Amino acid sequence: MSPSVLKNLKQYFGYDSLRPSQIPVISSILANQDTLAIMPTGGGKSICYQLPSTLLSGLTIVVSPLIALMHDQVESLSKNGINAMYYNSSQSTEEQAEVRGILNEMEKYGHTNWEGSIKMLYTSPERLLANDAQFLNYLKKVPVCLFAIDEAHCVSSWGHDFRPEYSQLGKVKDLFPTIPIIALTATADELTRSDILVKLNLVNPKTFISSFDRPNIHYRVEAKADAYTQLEEFISGFKGQAGIIYCLSRKSTEEVAIKLTKMGIKALPYHASIDGSLKQKAYKQFMDDKVQVIVATIAFGMGIDKPNVRFVIHWNLPKNIESYYQETGRAGRDGLPSEALLLYNAGDSATLRKFIDNGGTAGPMISIKDRDMFRSIQHDKLDRLLEFCQTGHCRRRVLLQYFRESMIKDCGNCDRCTNPPAKIDGTELAQKIMSAIYRTDQRYGVGYIVDILLGVSNDRMVKNGHINLPTFGIGKDLEKQEWMNYVNQLIDLGLVDIKYDGFIKTLSLNEKSKIVLTGGGNTDLVEYKAKIATPAKAKDKKHKDILSADQQIVFNKLRELRKEIATREDVPAFVIFGDAALVDMAQSMPKNKKEFAEISGVGKLKLEKYADEFLEVIIF
Repeated sequence: MSPSVLKNLKQYFGYDSLRPSQIPVISSILANQDTLAIMPTGGGKSICYQLPSTLLSGLTIVVSPLIALMHDQVESLSKNGINAMYYNSSQSTEEQAEVRGILNEMEKYGHTNWEGSIKMLYTSPERLLANDAQFLNYLKKVPVCLFAIDEAHCVSSWGHDFRPEYSQLGKVKDLFPTIPIIALTATADELTRSDILVKLNLVNPKTFISSFDRPNIHYRVEAKADAYTQLEEFISGFKGQAGIIYCLSRKSTEEVAIKLTKMGIKALPYHASIDGSLKQKAYKQFMDDKVQVIVATIAFGMGIDKPNVRFVIHWNLPKNIESYYQETGRAGRDGLPSEALLLYNAGDSATLRKFIDNGGTAGPMISIKDRDMFRSIQHDKLDRLLEFCQTGHCRRRVLLQYFRESMIKDCGNCDRCTNPPAKIDGTELAQKIMSAIYRTDQRYGVGYIVDILLGVSNDRMVKNGHINLPTFGIGKDLEKQEWMNYVNQLIDLGLVDIKYDGFIKTLSLNEKSKIVLTGGGNTDLVEYKAKIATPAKAKDKKHKDILSADQQIVFNKLRELRKEIATREDVPAFVIFGDAALVDMAQSMPKNKKEFAEISGVGKLKLEKYADEFLEVIIF
């Protein structure tokens, strides 16, 4: 990267280098190229457009559905020395007029180099497109240099969080054909990626897909037994550390929050029906570390952007693996060890299927045919999530494979790796399944392939001539559910792929399949009748895992100082410094400003403003 990029990176963000995944994305933007970046939560997506905004001549418009986050993001940028504002429905008439006044001045001067100008403006798609895109049309008068569309998966009707207003964002390119657009998301399967590119009208876009792995998150799934006892035991391992609990219904958020409070755990509910002022108060108390746990519906829980969330709990099943991945991704955004627990029961699945059948999040703007296809795909995605819950294999391996990312070995950081179930050599079973897929030209789904193995002679089988295949009936020694389980395991392990052709879900082979078919290695499968072991009890995930006893004392003192400063300045604590920066301070123990400047996350402005106070704690 050029010296100017690295200079601004250090000055405004306090980092000496970019992550490898960020470099090509930023280079693409600076080359005036439309870009799609798929990066995990905590993977540094924001810097991919925030850093270019400091280098480009003009205003960067950031489009986000998460209105609740905009204030904190703008506050954080201001602390870093970057002039930014937001423009959304949460503001008063006077506040909105102030934003328009600044934009009017920028229109007048034609650049952003005058005192009082801003480099970044956060807004929602609703505000941008309201009244026949009135505000978007107005921005044509302002020197806009970049559009950043966050949570871009919301564009796609096939995505896990479709929002109709997002599907209209193609107007941005229509009105600003020469201005680059970067679309960003943490989760998008192949179908959703393709839809994003089309719906946003991106021109010759470059697509960058980072690893989906979040190695600092420990994944754990449990069937609900004594649910509140499970909850209490789990949270007891995180004393004084922040967590989010996701619930399917508003009623559940209230019930769980009340129960936790009775257990002595400071918790508050957070959902759409809560009065605005109370909701804002709950959010602030959580961000300021005055409340340990926020119990939220998905829509509101995703609006929480707190780097030091140490655990995320799903009280109910999420809708699909994309949702699960993104929601668990709210944990450990600072890179420190964190935990994700999913609690589920059969009732959750029934509730979600009813939701899908009633239209789900398909929205009113897709055709009846597409709506039916949407429902079919959403049911399949829920099936994949249930398979993830019940898998006996490494959860991280199964999770990453869903996004077409392979792992060389198991992660060692999930409940299945900690306490694995019994496995068998399933090579012959896998070869039988793959042979049936191959001999039927890779055109059929799980049920049909299993029927071939079982030798089920029905009209369809006879008509297709498949009763004459060598594989017909070679699996009569096993029951149907056993074969279904083994096929799903092969899908989980990436040894067999799923493809969609309209409403039809078919199985297909890949390069890994060919290795198995030709005897190139053993395939370990979880024995169907084996009892899957109960996951080990969660261990305490405090920072003591990465800090010595003396360092932990310093860390605690630094946290107290950070809290005092945050209260004094009326901002969330992480806006001052994140936990990762405090850990770095406790480990490296800087003795002067020069050494303090080397701490990751210490930029020019924060060095001048906070170094003396923090050094006093560290040295004395």
